[in-house]
Amino acid sequence: MKLFYSTLLVFFFSILLLGADKEKKTIKPDNPSNPVTTIIAGKERLYYSLSNKNAAFISVKGAGEFKIVTRARFTNSDPDDINYIIGYRVDGGKKNKIEFSGIKRSLKAVYKNQSLGIPGDEGIISFKLGEGEHNIKVWLEASDPKVAARFIFTQKKTKKKSWVSLTPTSNNEPVNLISNEDEILYYRFTDEKPVKFKITGPTKLKFLLRVENDYSMKGRTDYRIQIKEDSKIKNTYQLSSVRSQTAKYLHENSKIPGKANEIVIDVPKGSHTYQINLLDKNKCSLLCRILFPKKDIKNEFME
Repeated sequence: MKLFYSTLLVFFFSILLLGADKEKKTIKPDNPSNPVTTIIAGKERLYYSLSNKNAAFISVKGAGEFKIVTRARFTNSDPDDINYIIGYRVDGGKKNKIEFSGIKRSLKAVYKNQSLGIPGDEGIISFKLGEGEHNIKVWLEASDPKVAARFIFTQKKTKKKSWVSLTPTSNNEPVNLISNEDEILYYRFTDEKPVKFKITGPTKLKFLLRVENDYSMKGRTDYRIQIKEDSKIKNTYQLSSVRSQTAKYLHENSKIPGKANEIVIDVPKGSHTYQINLLDKNKCSLLCRILFPKKDIKNEFME
């Protein structure tokens, strides 16, 4: 009997530990429009109307599972079931289209504003995200029927890695920053002078990106970058930065570094050439630090 209870305790503690590794949260789009309050099992849930003209834009950071929970809107004149197609794109990659067919009126959900009609059953899209910052665009392929969505991200804790820096092959100006009393080397690049480098996979690459703010720049700075792998577009990111509270220049006083944005990508097997482009013309300059796992130190490609 003691063995049984011991085994049971180990099982419950394992469940608790697994749950502690994940953090589930609802994400509001960066460009929310026409929120629709839906009541499910007595709880109010906020959905955001999707459009076939303007995509919903969602920003998340970290590895985990991302869910798009959709509900079509039924009116009295609609048939018993309806169909719709959701499109989405992650980090500027390929377009994905998911079709939901035979969707019926929900027996468990109602709109807070009942004049809207009746919400349909859930249509769920789920996919994994890796480490770093991510941009997700979600849209409706057609204007009818009306569909709203909520976005849920369950973040998964990842094992800490030891990273080492990689030197660009391009002639970018080195810039020294002080952060938390450590001196850190970055490289400056602009829309006219991208960062280029080479590495051998399989491995991962981590990019730390900082906007260079001058004293006239206020608030938040939005910018876009594009990563090319062997001259082909791999990812495109829309990022946002504010002034850093912990980092400063070692030798410059005319600018203020921004808070670092972090991007992580997978490098496939073989030797590859990468290029980071700033897509915004004459907007700002960026600082970049390129890192890869210390365990893959043999993969560094030196010219």
